[in-house]
Amino acid sequence: MRPGAALPHNGLLFFLRPPMPDEPSPASLPAAAAELPGQGELHELHELRERIAHAAHIAVLTGAGVSAESGVPTFRDDKNSYWAQFNPQDMASEAGFRAHPQRVWQWYAHRREAVAAVQPNAGHHALAQWALQHPGRMTLVTQNVDGLHQRAGSPGVLCLHGELMRDRWLERPRACCDLAGLNPGEPPQCPVCGNLVRPGVVWFGESLPMGVWQAAEAAVQRCEVLLVVGTSGAVYPAAGLARIARRAGAHVAVINPAPSELDDAAHQCLRGPSAQILPALLAG
Repeated sequence: MRPGAALPHNGLLFFLRPPMPDEPSPASLPAAAAELPGQGELHELHELRERIAHAAHIAVLTGAGVSAESGVPTFRDDKNSYWAQFNPQDMASEAGFRAHPQRVWQWYAHRREAVAAVQPNAGHHALAQWALQHPGRMTLVTQNVDGLHQRAGSPGVLCLHGELMRDRWLERPRACCDLAGLNPGEPPQCPVCGNLVRPGVVWFGESLPMGVWQAAEAAVQRCEVLLVVGTSGAVYPAAGLARIARRAGAHVAVINPAPSELDDAAHQCLRGPSAQILPALLAG
């Protein structure tokens, strides 16, 4: 999708199920809950490795837990003394941006700084190395907007929720709108028409990019194995990809430190941090 283009409406709205009381998020899990499978579960890891090795095509869906292991705070885990006072869903919406454009722009600047300060972890690198060693056999779909998969070297990443480090226009761009020639500000704007620049992410209530979603859906429908990594399964429509894959006949494996809402759609559930499990699963 070219920079500055408006997201097409496709009826697939991005929304988040409200967390249940005392529900932990991936980054807040204690270290004791994030261990590799024990001896009794090693056969599960071996079986999944064999399935991956013999699959013509695999798909991977990653969520916030993968980035949390690099130190990227999730919405609920960012305890910055100033930004903690704001509701993240108010900050991540078109209505919130229109009401308080400077505040929202500054909040995203804070998030960009936090992402720039961290590095891809072993899980990111394991996925990238496997994809590069087996060209054309993996489709990586992510709900994360931080770009860590791309920085690790993964090719052709499908970013369902956009990219934090990219900008686009709030309104449909006119001929005068040029992201290379902006009036500085918080946020910047077109010097001719005043169109505001916004982060290139999908906000709550917005449609997913149609081409990206269609590619993701096609990938999970044709894959033989789907790995669902580091996601609670609370964000739709992305979470629905696991059930689509299962209905199409794929072997679905969930990798997460804690139980998720997608466990019932999985054939296997491996408990532990993706930064440890993925290198063990994809080595060789």
